[in-house]
Amino acid sequence: MNVATKSENFEPDADDDLPLYEARRKIYPIAVHGTFRRIKWALLLVTLGIYYLLPFVRWDRGPNAPSQAVLVDLVNGRFYFFFIEIWPQEIYYVTGLLILAALVLFLMNAVAGRIWCGYLCPQTVWTDLFQVIERMVEGDPRQRREKLKSASRAQRAFEAAAKHFLWLMVAWWTGGAWVLYFADAPTLTMQLLKGEGPMVAYLWIGILTFTTYVLAGHMREQVCTYMCPWPRIQAALTDEYAFNVTYRYDRGEPRGSLKKTEALKLQGLPAGDCIDCRQCVAACPTGVDIRLGSQLACIQCGLCIDACDTVMEKIGRPTRLIAYDTEMNVQRRIKGLAPVTKVFRARTLLYAALIVIVGGMMVATLAMRGSEGLSAIHDRNPLFVQLSDGSIRNAYTLRIVNKQSMPRRFALSVEGVPEAQLEVVGGISEIEDGRPVVAVGPDQTFELRALVSTHAKLPAEASLPVTFKITDVAGGETSIAPDHFKGP
Repeated sequence: MNVATKSENFEPDADDDLPLYEARRKIYPIAVHGTFRRIKWALLLVTLGIYYLLPFVRWDRGPNAPSQAVLVDLVNGRFYFFFIEIWPQEIYYVTGLLILAALVLFLMNAVAGRIWCGYLCPQTVWTDLFQVIERMVEGDPRQRREKLKSASRAQRAFEAAAKHFLWLMVAWWTGGAWVLYFADAPTLTMQLLKGEGPMVAYLWIGILTFTTYVLAGHMREQVCTYMCPWPRIQAALTDEYAFNVTYRYDRGEPRGSLKKTEALKLQGLPAGDCIDCRQCVAACPTGVDIRLGSQLACIQCGLCIDACDTVMEKIGRPTRLIAYDTEMNVQRRIKGLAPVTKVFRARTLLYAALIVIVGGMMVATLAMRGSEGLSAIHDRNPLFVQLSDGSIRNAYTLRIVNKQSMPRRFALSVEGVPEAQLEVVGGISEIEDGRPVVAVGPDQTFELRALVSTHAKLPAEASLPVTFKITDVAGGETSIAPDHFKGP
């Protein structure tokens, strides 16, 4: 039996052939004007401006260093962010940034729901931009419906081609801007324009062009509703004090047409301010009817607030029938109680404290880190060698890091093993105060093999803590690397 022929109150049996997924309804939101639309415009311009232009910002780091302010140098294993330089062995800073980003997202959600999704998410920003292009070329939804009746097929085809061309140009420059973060931007831009760029750059431009065009131009709200995990996660992180875009049904219900509600009010009967114009639904980029309550697809962008406020102003009723509010406050107003705002509560204070702690640790570590580094790896096979003279020898691979933009000389020493004799294989041109001196170039690493031997009698555990130490001959800065000295 076809479901479409059944009454609305019919409850289907388990054997009925019902679709598992709802068919997609194409969403064409109308343009709105108001406070939240202006905020979104400002954030769109700022975020896209940063993304597209940041690779061309210069930062002087001195000789032998790149001058691009933000650069991911995969060839040399460096990440540059203005005055900060991150080396591969400092990947924990990236981990710290990811933790900070998660905590900030949690805090934003605890205060005002999915404001990240509504204002700053890349999917939202680029979808907004693509919809602007669509309205500029084809008009708003009303104009497009009129063109279906009056415009010629050639005109509609031309407008569709122009829209998709502009979408592809935006998507292409999005991919082009991304690869500029991985090489010197002006140089790579000229290489790409001349067709002389590396093949991997063209490959990633193609991938990002395709994904931006498809996600922002065609999938749009489907990404937010079905692909993104955040709507499902944030429901577990929110509480009754979080501000969300809310239809104030305590004021809006019972709703009806303007004439009907005016007539009910004249008769002294209950009538809400909502006139059921559905402008809030028409303005929603995901097609949500906010009057049905909080929903998975709602990205909390506030455009329905602007649309509703415009209608309220036209009919002479108070604005903010839809507003950032809490369900608790709606219930309190129904009971005649004053609204309550609790931004500072256990959840938000915990997130804020964690942000301060993690951020403070990262800043302190950055401020105190040295401009040199040393790491040691003990040979595993064999762990030790007993020489013909009875001495025990261990072998290590040492890596010395020079994070300055000038060459440096480091004196190498070892501590912790009695009567230790240090021998360096290769890379040594001089000895100073009995210590081998290693020269390391600017912003480079140098790897060498170190042999430590001793005639002293080892303790019963046959394992001693050993510490390698480097000292800058010119400046005196030091760095150490602990390990163990093995014996029989």
